[in-house]
Amino acid sequence: MNEWSVIVMLITLGGGIIALVRPIATLTKAITELTVTCKNLDGQFAAMQNKNTESHRRIWEHNDEQDKRLNDHEARLQNIEHGERRNTHESN
Repeated sequence: MNEWSVIVMLITLGGGIIALVRPIATLTKAITELTVTCKNLDGQFAAMQNKNTESHRRIWEHNDEQDKRLNDHEARLQNIEHGERRNTHESN
């Protein structure tokens, strides 16, 4: 082997190492960025879940209030209807 063969071999070996290291470094950077993004999303989802829980609680409270009002109105209508029937029967 002469000197030029050794130099070509070293250059080839260096190029091969660079060819391997560059994608590994890029992948490592991408994985790190994805990990940070996933942690941020996890925090955002937890906050959203808390907000949704509170929102659903308020909706169900409002629903219960509406049910009470509806039942009260139904009872009042029945009282009016039964009162009218008694009055019409008493007139006859």
